[in-house]
Amino acid sequence: MKKRVVITGLGVASPNGIGIPEFTHAIKNGISGIRHDTQLQELQFSCQIAGKPQVTEELKSLYFTDLELRGFNSTGILYGIMAGMEAWKNSGLPIENNENPDWDSGTIFGSGTSGIDKFRESIYKIDDLQTRKLGSTVVAQTMNSGISAYLGGKLGLGNQVTSNSSACATGTEAIMMAYDRIQSGLAKRILAGSTSDSGPYIWGGFDALRVCSSKFNDNPQQGSRPMSGTAAGFVPGSGAGALVIEDLESALERGAFIYAEILGGNVNSGGQRGNGSMTAPNSVAVQYCIANAIKNAGIDPSEIDAINGHLTATTKDSLEIENWTKALGLHGNDFPYINSLKSMTGHCLTAAGSIESVAAVLQLHENFIFGNINCEDPHPEITALIDAAKIPLKTIYKEVNIIAKASFGFGDVNACVIFKN
Repeated sequence: MKKRVVITGLGVASPNGIGIPEFTHAIKNGISGIRHDTQLQELQFSCQIAGKPQVTEELKSLYFTDLELRGFNSTGILYGIMAGMEAWKNSGLPIENNENPDWDSGTIFGSGTSGIDKFRESIYKIDDLQTRKLGSTVVAQTMNSGISAYLGGKLGLGNQVTSNSSACATGTEAIMMAYDRIQSGLAKRILAGSTSDSGPYIWGGFDALRVCSSKFNDNPQQGSRPMSGTAAGFVPGSGAGALVIEDLESALERGAFIYAEILGGNVNSGGQRGNGSMTAPNSVAVQYCIANAIKNAGIDPSEIDAINGHLTATTKDSLEIENWTKALGLHGNDFPYINSLKSMTGHCLTAAGSIESVAAVLQLHENFIFGNINCEDPHPEITALIDAAKIPLKTIYKEVNIIAKASFGFGDVNACVIFKN
């Protein structure tokens, strides 16, 4: 018999709030974390605004010793540890320094790259014939699984410890990977999430692709405009989100607080066929992903109260809405409410799915649907498909029972998960 899977812990390091209390306040009140970035301006980026978690030295010291911080230069690992450790504590799980690992607990924590600034620092040292000065942690900081390795060590995890990587679908995929492992009985709990480095060496390629917003450099908080008729590209962001995912029996045994249940989901790829490519989604695959997630969850599309979309503020937003309407068979006023966290955080790339999933679960837990800032002028191609009233501009407080969350990434990869209160 397949196990029921629940969420017992949440953690976040987001551009508009570090920690669940600050983040919840921000999304309820439409607070943006997008700011002008001096470094991007100096490097003559077209887009000179970004969303970055505001991490102080004092905050770092809560998660790392002075020795660990010596030579440490990986924002992605930093964000991931902050979010992951918060989720673990939030779940009421102990952090013990036992001799034996916790065989029942693991982590699937994704990333796109790890320690890109550390890579750059290392390259300069090697070129300057200072290889011996690289330090003992350069490999741990730059390997793609650095984040899961760090979390595994800090928490003493003895089950699967790994990092997945599926571009912007990474975080949502990690949740589904954790769900599958727990449902099959291979683990009692998995710390699932994803993280993304900050800075120009991550964001430069997107600026070169001309998919980033460049029209709002003087008005940063207006720059990210998902579903808007005046959307001008995505704003780069970074951070991490984390969820403790656990089998229901284990959660009940230890008296854990349960935020939500994962009913099911789906992960697939469009194979870069049809209208899909390295950078564009295959619409048929997106629709299959959503429809199969709903089928796997055992619900009817009409039961979905809200959708937390991928919706990046590019020309693909209208296509995404069209794909949702076809997959659900719902249009106009029958369509669920829909929102995009990216209006407040920018596009956090590999961290997007996990941060947005935390936001989705918080909406279920506290019965609200956060508003889409900067969408006073919804795109006419979107309002031709769904009522503008389904794109709330401010937070709506109402009973929310089921939310669908989806992410789509480069390489034509898709992930969708169904959360229930």
